[in-house]
Amino acid sequence: MLRIERPRAMHERRRNFTLQDPARTKSTAFTREERDELGLRGLLPHRVSTMESQVGRSLANMRRKAYDIERYIFLCGLQDRNERLFYRLVIDNIEETMPLIYTPTVGQACREYAQIFRRARGFYITPDDRGAIRGMLDNWNEDDVRVIVVTDGERILGLGDLGSNGMGIPIGKLALYSACGGIPPEQCLPVMLDVGTGNEELLNDPLYLGYPRPRLGGEEYLELMDEFVAAVQDRFPGALIQFEDFLTPNAYRLLDRYRDKVLCFNDDIQGTAAVALGGVLAATRVTGDDFRDMRIMFLGAGSAATGIGDLMVTALCAEGLDEREARERLWFVDKDGQVVKSRTDLMPHNVPYAHDEPQRSFVEAIDAHKPHVLIGATGAPGTFTEEALSKMATHHERPVVLALSNPTSRAECTAEEAYRWTGGQALFASGSPFAPVAHGGQMHRPGQGNNAYVFPGIGLAALASKADRLDDAAFLTAARALCETVTTEDLDEGALYPRLTKLRSISAAIAFEVATELRANGLAPESSESAEQLRARIEESMYEPRY
Repeated sequence: MLRIERPRAMHERRRNFTLQDPARTKSTAFTREERDELGLRGLLPHRVSTMESQVGRSLANMRRKAYDIERYIFLCGLQDRNERLFYRLVIDNIEETMPLIYTPTVGQACREYAQIFRRARGFYITPDDRGAIRGMLDNWNEDDVRVIVVTDGERILGLGDLGSNGMGIPIGKLALYSACGGIPPEQCLPVMLDVGTGNEELLNDPLYLGYPRPRLGGEEYLELMDEFVAAVQDRFPGALIQFEDFLTPNAYRLLDRYRDKVLCFNDDIQGTAAVALGGVLAATRVTGDDFRDMRIMFLGAGSAATGIGDLMVTALCAEGLDEREARERLWFVDKDGQVVKSRTDLMPHNVPYAHDEPQRSFVEAIDAHKPHVLIGATGAPGTFTEEALSKMATHHERPVVLALSNPTSRAECTAEEAYRWTGGQALFASGSPFAPVAHGGQMHRPGQGNNAYVFPGIGLAALASKADRLDDAAFLTAARALCETVTTEDLDEGALYPRLTKLRSISAAIAFEVATELRANGLAPESSESAEQLRARIEESMYEPRY
């Protein structure tokens, strides 16, 4: 038999992982020279693509999918294969892709996370990891982590306890940090504090990937979180920690526990507040009302609603009111009726907003207080009823209606309902997107009060200024900066927020204002850098996905 001796070099196969590395690959866009240099010759089709043609091909393939969840899976796969191409596609098509990689589609993705799992992404911590978290963080390949989003999965959007399936939220948030805030992907770390679940359906699901125990609580829970936060400070000093989708008691407990010790914030409490306040401030340019004279009612009294209320109080005090006067302009109603002093079931964060007046139902409270603004943060769909919204329209020519609950299926009302039930008078915004609505011969474009307008800019500001903490003034500054980006054209179309296509410039603007505020308040090191230099540095530092 003829034996062919192979050259020794053929036995020692050349191993080159550039083509498979999602952060480095260009796929078919590698040039002829790069293919020779990197040992890729023969491993790719002949044609050298451009990034633009790759985006076009990927968009066509995505749009071919029949359902949004399939488009979500496609985009996750693209992110796993070619990170720069994924972010280029997202940035250039943000209005189409943000509802897919985040709300509302991420809600379904979290519910089905175990079923659609393809590739591990992010960092998981369970109670079995006590005492080992610092060492585990060394397993993360990147050393320069700057932004961490952590959840325990107990209150995912308006969907409740999804356990470790909630990992879709940190992953989605950090994709927006990179796409909208320009934080390089390698500097982002999604974390699931998987302490079990109270969701029996998940515990009985053989496909569930999480810690299969009842949810940990009490001191053991806090000790595990303490260990995680301390480990982060040692492994990634100066990293920003964003708490996301924690149940209300833990959301406040953790924020109060760490806000004066480490660089952190809770997006559901503080980010939502800045976005909502920014929308209300923009509305005053249409209604002609002075913000300090507005009356504001909340349906829902959890962390999101009271977080908005707290920032509203800060803003009203900045307008010259004292705290008592500011709180007198805010009313809360939950499933048990108006928040009043005679109630014995209030949580600590509700007590400052309990008025000394009779208990009333939601509609009765609207009639009694005639609020200029109605804000929903309930997670309960259909709670802004026709009766409630029609009463808003009888009391004010242009009532402001913010139905902020996510995903879309949990919104307090639809955009079409808000316009129809107020005779087209409402200035409406929602947490998830709604299509434009024609009513009374006019086309209304509902604004989307999405936290993506604020949290990427806050994070960018913290990193640019090297802040060691964030205070309430940072979120008030962010709200005001967001309001300034709303144009007359936006308002003429009925939108209280800018178009999503402006998110990167909005993030840069918010980052500049907040970084300046942090320095002025002594929460970031002093610098001889001029305002122009700071603004330029922020813009130049933003991640731009190119080959």
